[in-house]
Order: sequence, then C-alpha cells, then structure tokens
Amino acid sequence: MPHLKMSDESSSTSSSQVVEDFEGELDEEVDSDGGKNQTGRSSPTPLSSFASLRAVIRIKQKYQAMKLRRQEMAHSLAAAGGLTGAPGRTSPKIFTFDGLTPAAFPAFPSVLQKKKRRRKRRVLFPNGGPRKTVPKQERSRATYCLYLLFAIVFVQVYNAIENLDDHVLRYDLEGLEKTLRREVFGQQGAVEGLVYHLKDYLSTYVHNKPLVVSVHGPSGVGKSHLGRLLAGHFRSVVGDALVLQYYVLHHCPREAEAMQCARNLSSLISEMVEKAEEEEKIPLFIFDEAEHMHVEILDVLLQLVASKQSNEYLNAIYLFLSNLGHSHITKHMLQNSSSISMAMTASGRHSNLVKELTPILRNTLEKHHPLWTEADILPLGLLEKSHVMECFLEEITREGFYPDHSNIERLAGEIEYYPVVAGREYSQSGCKQVVAKVNLL
Repeated sequence: MPHLKMSDESSSTSSSQVVEDFEGELDEEVDSDGGKNQTGRSSPTPLSSFASLRAVIRIKQKYQAMKLRRQEMAHSLAAAGGLTGAPGRTSPKIFTFDGLTPAAFPAFPSVLQKKKRRRKRRVLFPNGGPRKTVPKQERSRATYCLYLLFAIVFVQVYNAIENLDDHVLRYDLEGLEKTLRREVFGQQGAVEGLVYHLKDYLSTYVHNKPLVVSVHGPSGVGKSHLGRLLAGHFRSVVGDALVLQYYVLHHCPREAEAMQCARNLSSLISEMVEKAEEEEKIPLFIFDEAEHMHVEILDVLLQLVASKQSNEYLNAIYLFLSNLGHSHITKHMLQNSSSISMAMTASGRHSNLVKELTPILRNTLEKHHPLWTEADILPLGLLEKSHVMECFLEEITREGFYPDHSNIERLAGEIEYYPVVAGREYSQSGCKQVVAKVNLL
C-alpha cells in the first residue's frame, strides 16, 4: 500500500507537471497573440477596432476550449494511472513507456496536433481595409471585325486613288503644263489656273456637269495661241476626231446662216460626244473669237452645257476664247500696278487679278448671254516689255535667224506701250505684231 500510494503520487505529480507546462505554453501563446494585436494595431479606426474585437473574442474562445481539454486530459491520466496499476518509478533516471498503451492517452496527441495546426493558421488583418479585386478586362471579338473593316476601307480608297491617277495619266497633264509654261509668255498664273481646272475635272470619268472655262483678255496676250496648244495636245492624246476648233468668222461668217450653223454645230457635238462615250474619253471643244458668236449658236451651246438629259453630254470640256471685258482688265492692271509688289510671284499676281476681276467680268458676260453663268472665268493680264522680247526671241529662233539681243531690243522698241506704271511697261498690242515684224527681216 505505501508503494501504491507513492506511485499514485508520482503519477499525479507528473500529470500535473505536464498540464502546467501545457497551460504555460497556452498562456504564452495567448499573451503573444494579444501583444501582436496590441502592437500591430495602428491608429484606432472603426475597421481596425472591429477586427481587434473579433480577435479578442476568438482568443478567449480558444483559451476556454483548451482549458476544458486540459481538465479532461488530467482526469483521463489520473484514471488511467489508477486502473492499470503501473508501478511507480524507483529511479528518476529511468523513463520508459512500459505498461502504457495508446488508449491510455487518447486526448493528448490530438490536442498537440490541433495545437500545431492552429499555430500554422495565422489570421492577418490588413491595415488598409479589405482588398479590392480588379476585374479583368476582356477584349471583345468585335474589335477584330472593326480592324478588318478598317483594312478593307483603306484598300478600297487606295485603289480608287490609283485609278484616278491612271485616268489623269492618260491625258498627260504634266506634259501639257510644261508646254504651256514654255510657249505662253507672261501668263504663268493663268496657265496654273487652267491646268488646275483640267486636273480636277479629268481625275474622274463621272461628272454632274461639263467643264466650261472662259478665257478673256486684251488682244495679243496669247488667247488663240493657248487654244492651239491645247488642241494639239489633246489631239495627240484622244485623237483628232474628239477635238473641235470652232472659229466663228470662218465656220459661220454670215448672220443669216446662224440658225443652220447652230443646228450643224449641235449635231456635230452630239456625234463627237457619242464617239467619246464609246471610247471612254472626254472630248475637247474650243470656240475662238467667242465675242463674234451669234445668239442662235450661244443658245444651242447653253442647252448642251446645261443639259441634264443624259450622262454623255456631261463628260466634255468647253473652252471659250474672247476679248469680252478686255477694257476692265486693262483698266484694272494700269490702276493697280503700283500696289502690286515686285517680289510677288506670277501665281500670286494672277490670283489677285482673278479675285478682283471675276465679279466684274461675270456681271458683264452674263449681260452679254446667260451661257457665261455656267463658265469659270479665267482672265489674262497685259504683257510687259520683257514678255514681248521673249516672243521676238521665240519667233526669230523658229525662223532660223541669229538671236541677236540688240536686234531683239530694237524690234521690241517699235511696239507701242502704255505709260510706265510702277516701273512696268505694258504693251498695247501684246505679241500680235511680232510675227509681222520678224517676217520683214
């Protein structure tokens, strides 16, 4: 009996020691968790206070549960030591598990495993509040269809531009511009304006109206020469059958035959337009000395120009050459030459001339006949003495004479000029007398 009591006392002592150790570890864990919550807590906010309260409640529940398990473990150890009758240890240096079965400590291993698992599970509370999950942006499949549509539109526009370039190249407008700049003297601005109208019209084959250009200027400034150069260029491009040069004083000199001339002209234009439509080309009609055209002919031309009955009559170019309004041009240039800067280019001077003279000329021409309401006005300015000398040089070279500069100055001095205005001498007859004077050499 004394030996049994001693064993009971030793077993109870060991069990109480294990329980105290476990309780101390538990208290340390609770203190560490509480300290972390206290030290890790920053400035008190409603969200952080709520999180701290939840942590304290959870720690308290954990402590009560572990305390209950500790009491159950102590009772189970005491009951196991009394029932098995294991002898007490005689020597504190020897420790064995003889006489103990796994069922003797049913709660101890599970408590340790749960303790390890719970130590691994740490609850972290972010200081900045709950994390926000950014939604993923998914690319719509319609984006690829939109890219495909852009590519198709780009290809179509590129092909259309190439087709327009091919249509313009057929008429060789660059070569025409070079020829006009070389052959027509003193009218560089007018040449640029005429080529601009042609490029704009010939860039496509489908039109809503024909191109009507009316060139006006005093005598000898190069109107007829400009018409001959255009006719020669278009004959080489579209053929002789699609170019008409109509001289009123030659084709219809008598006014009594004006009605018959108008009918013949209408039928001729219709045939040329139909032929051009079959060949997919644009014909050119040049009417020189338009100031002498009879009213019947002008009426027929107005019907053809303003006709909307068929598309064939819309694809044509009409060029009228006349000296109508020449007095307005002469007066304007003589009065405004002093205000024109010497550094201004020929294109700039001509643009000012067109801007200021177009309303005046259009008012005068519309009174003459309504045909000019459908036309684009292109005025030609007076020629200076330097331009007349260029005309002499060209004609002398063409006739095979030696281009002596002193001889050219002498011939140019025989031409009549207006009084000098702002250092410029304007010829009264332009280059009209150049051919006659060269023939006298």
